[in-house]
Amino acid sequence: MLGTDYRTGSPSWIDLGSPDTDAAAAFYTAVFGWQYESAGPEAGGYGFFQQDGKVVAALGPLTEEGAASAWTVYFTTPDADGTVQTAEKGGAQVRVAPMDVMDAGRTAALTDPAGAQFALWQPGTTKGLDRTSEENTLVWVELHTPDPEAALDFYNSLFGWRWAAMEAPGMTYRVISTAEGDQEDTSFGGTAEIQSEGMAPNWIPYFHVADADRTAELVQGRGGSVLMPPTDVPDVGRLAWFADPFGAPFAVLKPNPRQG
Repeated sequence: MLGTDYRTGSPSWIDLGSPDTDAAAAFYTAVFGWQYESAGPEAGGYGFFQQDGKVVAALGPLTEEGAASAWTVYFTTPDADGTVQTAEKGGAQVRVAPMDVMDAGRTAALTDPAGAQFALWQPGTTKGLDRTSEENTLVWVELHTPDPEAALDFYNSLFGWRWAAMEAPGMTYRVISTAEGDQEDTSFGGTAEIQSEGMAPNWIPYFHVADADRTAELVQGRGGSVLMPPTDVPDVGRLAWFADPFGAPFAVLKPNPRQG
């Protein structure tokens, strides 16, 4: 599962782009018990979701023309500019060129060759999220794409990821790990072939919850929708997929005790 010992290729940050940041902040604070704090007037409406004063996610207004509300996963790199060059050679589209975020770090936003959006984070004073893999924090990220192995080849060229195939009902699931460290201990996500007609390639964040069914009630009560109802997955846990009131998809997982 995810940790905060960020290595090259680790998911280190997530943020939500929303057309109504006030309403989005109210939704997620109600669902996950987070607190929201603005980054200040100079941040253009960007702010942080916190848990006990620890940053667990972020939120900002949509800045790209025609963009849909969505969560973006950022992956650690020691060289954002070099990773962007490699990504372009591999067929990626650069949506936001590398730029400094004051002294916090350097970032860039890309779309992979299949169409899934992601971002890079070259750490400065901010290494990444303060807390992960605890209740109501990020625990896993998942890529849904038409050709998982082609996608993994692309990301391997950027980050050196390792992966291991697992057979799941009706599909092969590939568990991803960073290039360094024990492969099982450094696993942070997975990739699967798109199963639903019309689903666009995307990265989905999973948040650890104590009760997926209760979370579903909270989501619906606050104007969100259930995309996949709470379901038990053997040896994994109980998971569900939701969309917030503005259509941004996300998932939750109550891990099997042996996995969490």
